Amino acid sequence: MNATIQAIAFDADDTLWVNETFFRDAEDQFCALFKDYVSYEECQKLLFNMEMHNLPMYGYGIKPFTLSLIEAAIEITNNKVSISQISELIALGKSMLEAPVVLIDGIEEVLGTLSRKHKLVVATKGDLLDQERKLEKSGLAKYFHHIEVMSDKQPKNYTKLVNHLDISPQEFLMIGNSLKSDILPVLEIGGSAFHIPFHTTWLHEQVEEVVAHENFKELSNASEILEWV
Repeated sequence: MNATIQAIAFDADDTLWVNETFFRDAEDQFCALFKDYVSYEECQKLLFNMEMHNLPMYGYGIKPFTLSLIEAAIEITNNKVSISQISELIALGKSMLEAPVVLIDGIEEVLGTLSRKHKLVVATKGDLLDQERKLEKSGLAKYFHHIEVMSDKQPKNYTKLVNHLDISPQEFLMIGNSLKSDILPVLEIGGSAFHIPFHTTWLHEQVEEVVAHENFKELSNASEILEWV
């Protein structure tokens, strides 16, 4: 672990609070709604493909997901989806936006300890309004020096963040649940990264890669962060 770390960034969804579980539950409800048209497996596949098709235009978050639900419903039913079914999908999206924020076990204690000595940052993808809302509802905003909601998490996005923080990549540590978005891009620019897996990971974020890097650590829970920082 680099002893010169100046800023520690945390992913938000499934690193600070539970998120992916709500999406998987919404998928289940969606596929149950249209079970007379397609099997559960085909429904999941079609919905995922719709999300990937829309990702470059809509970006990440609950509102883009809701639009994909509606478009997938139109395709599944061959344009026969009813107004009442569309209303159900809109209500499903709103229920996700209004869901309570459930913190990851031990994360607030970790943030409280780290914030006494380090500059803490939220570095996340998603809808700006929704992420700001969740951060406020979480009660964690007081621990963070800076909030960065990115359109994507590529090396160039992290380089921009590091430059904004006026530090070098070697002084930057990223902590998150996605190898694809939180770990690999940061290691690529010369930073450090801690991976804390969440029990459910979106298919788009899954990678079949074993990370072997001197600036990388695999942790089992948030509390282990304090053993290394």
